[in-house]
Amino acid sequence: MKNLRLLNLAKISEKDISRREFIKLLFKAGLFLYAAPVLVNAFKLGNVYAKTKKADGLKEAMFYIKLDSKTVQCLLCPHTCVLQEGTRSFCRVRENISGKLYSLVYESACAVHVDPVEKKPVYHMLPGSLAYSIATAGCNLRCKFCQNWQISQMPPEKTNNIKLSCRDVVKKAREKGCRSIAYTYSEPTIFYEYAIDTAKLAKKEGIKNIFVTAGFINPEPLNEACNYLDAANVDLKGFDKKYLKEVCAEDLEPLLDALVIYKKRGVWLEITNLVVPTLNDDMKTIKKMCVWIRENLGTGTPLHFSRFWPMYKLKNLYPTPIETLIEARNTALGAGLKYVYIGNIPHHTANNTYCPNCKKLLIERKGYTVTLNNVTGSSCKYCSEKIPGIWEP
Repeated sequence: MKNLRLLNLAKISEKDISRREFIKLLFKAGLFLYAAPVLVNAFKLGNVYAKTKKADGLKEAMFYIKLDSKTVQCLLCPHTCVLQEGTRSFCRVRENISGKLYSLVYESACAVHVDPVEKKPVYHMLPGSLAYSIATAGCNLRCKFCQNWQISQMPPEKTNNIKLSCRDVVKKAREKGCRSIAYTYSEPTIFYEYAIDTAKLAKKEGIKNIFVTAGFINPEPLNEACNYLDAANVDLKGFDKKYLKEVCAEDLEPLLDALVIYKKRGVWLEITNLVVPTLNDDMKTIKKMCVWIRENLGTGTPLHFSRFWPMYKLKNLYPTPIETLIEARNTALGAGLKYVYIGNIPHHTANNTYCPNCKKLLIERKGYTVTLNNVTGSSCKYCSEKIPGIWEP
């Protein structure tokens, strides 16, 4: 009877009662000393989680192997987590249940919104159109500057989720007049099954699909995803291995491999680089990154330098100086890239698209609003220079 009562107490989630109330409850039950190990685990993010919501988003995962009857290895991203029964992956949303790997966030969205496609940011695909945007809890990185850490750095038990089927995502996107669906806010890699099943349905309906991603994914699942994706904005968070490892828990080589796969598979690709003061704002490294983009992805690949704001675990730093972003943009242009933008600074002229040939203004943006579009078909209205991107539905 005592063990049963203890089990029921351990299942109480932190959302239901506060930590202090939970301790009082244990004292009243005479179980505090006996339950101390459970108390520790009940309030930490590790391999032990409250079970109240697990079944809501349960679906057997793609891309894993069984190592033995009780052990599995996830093959979705380069972390390749090896999981004993009852434990979870690095991303917090994939669990070994009875010797099978399951996604815990299938059709379980914690963020849903209609955004301008420019917010992703995707500047060279259907300018001024809307993107139906969804996310689940979890992420396979640990970026110290994450602006969405309340969902990306949490397991699904710690977020407010709604049941939103793949079909409903497509239906609502159409009802809202969205020409694309963006898998965004957290990391689409970790809700892969949900994203891909939705993307398959959207493609049949003529709705485009966008991954907004850090690109930390293995080649096989990425190649499969590319069958259904139209565009991707990939966060190339830095070009220094030490920075990526210490600040983001990411490796550079798999990310670069993913960028090349996107390019080879014909997915429209744009890149974002968040410039963090004192950490990744060295212009020599930025130039090295830009040269790599030019040589491996092409001069027509849009690059967005985004302004850092103090956030999450990097509140001790200051916002990126505008002068630093301008210098980074000039460095990229000097390296031969044709479409280089500055983000997180509304109304800056570097949000606009200019023809690389005649230099005239093609697309004017005020914040996320397109106020002028001089791209005709897929070419400059003035000199007929072909502008890379997706300009027609």
